[in-house]
This record gives sequence, structure tokens and C-alpha cells, in this order.
Amino acid sequence: MAAETSTEVPKAARQFVLKEEVIAERKWLKLAETTYSDPFGKTRTWETVKRTGNKKGVSADGVAVIAVLQRTLHYDCIVLVKQFRPPINGYCLEFPAGLIEENETAESAALRELEEETGYKGEVVECTPALCLDPGLSSSTTHIVCVTINGDEAENTRPKQKLEFVEVISLPKNDLLQRIDELIAEEHLAVDARVYTYALTLKHAAEKPLQVPFMKF
Repeated sequence: MAAETSTEVPKAARQFVLKEEVIAERKWLKLAETTYSDPFGKTRTWETVKRTGNKKGVSADGVAVIAVLQRTLHYDCIVLVKQFRPPINGYCLEFPAGLIEENETAESAALRELEEETGYKGEVVECTPALCLDPGLSSSTTHIVCVTINGDEAENTRPKQKLEFVEVISLPKNDLLQRIDELIAEEHLAVDARVYTYALTLKHAAEKPLQVPFMKF
């Protein structure tokens, strides 16, 4: 009688990091070789990008701000920024964003970065938990902070930004995806994935749900 062959798949074990070795480090970033255990207990390595420094009292590396500009007799607009990004050798359309300073809350950082990059002063409506940005490459995390801007207030009628190399672009919220696509076609811009995903979500949320035809039995 032939021996029976087991077809059971070995149970996956818990994965965890065994060690990290810094390969190169500069002012803002470092490259590390991360050694970890895979689901079957085999040791593997991964190249990981990390931010330098060890800030105290911060819940994430940075913040990104979804800022809604509200003005009387105007459509609500999403305030975005366009700036040159050396890693892609081009201009990118993004949410206002930046790093959280030591012992600074995500909400405070969001309002500070918004004012620095756009000149607008807003009010925090909502803040997400710390979220991963590109977990296959980096350990970097961010909070997405939703902010409303009262465009009728005097301080927001002629906002004065503090960063000269950042261009502020406000686009209608109800037509955000189409306006972004037009900018891509006209200016050959890159677009931050978070911005495009947000615009795509707004478009789908505004669509009518699929109507299932009534069937008679």
C-alpha cells in the first residue's frame, strides 16, 4: 500500500524584525537593511528608508491638510499647492503638508503648515490616526487633517504665504477630478496619490447608485 502524502500547508508563523543595520545616513534620511523572519521562519532582508532624528511627543512624522475654502456666493474649493520635487524632477500637485515639530500636536502642525504654505488660517474639523505612506519602502507616517477656511474673514481674503517657492492652487470641490485632469494635460504635472484618490472618491460619492430594475414574479 502506497504511503499517503500530506497536502497540508505549513501554518504561517508570526513575522517580525530581527535587526536593522544602517547602510547610509544623511541629514534627513537614512537607508537601512532590515533583517526579518518571513511567515515560514526563513530569514530575509529588506531595504528600508527611515527619517533621521527621534522627536519627542509626536504621534507621526508629518501631516497632510485637506483644506476646504468656504466663501459666500462661491463654490467650496480645495486648497492645494504646487511645488518642484527634485526626486521626480518635476512639479507636483499636493495637499499642504509638512513635518510635525517636537511636542507639537497633529492639529497644531496642520494649521501651522497651512498658514506657512498658503497664508490661510483655518479650523480643524477632523484628524485621522497615524497612517502609513509607502510601507513597502519607508516607515514614514502621517496624519490627514481636515480643515475648513472661512474665506469671508479679513485675514483670509488676501492670504500671505510665507514660502515663496510654493504656488497655491484652489480648485472647485464639486469638479475636482476634472480640474486636476486638465492641469495634468496642460502642465504635465505629477499629482500626489492622496490628492488624486480624494478627488476620485468625491466623484464616485456624487454618482447615483446603480438602479436595480424591478422584477415581477
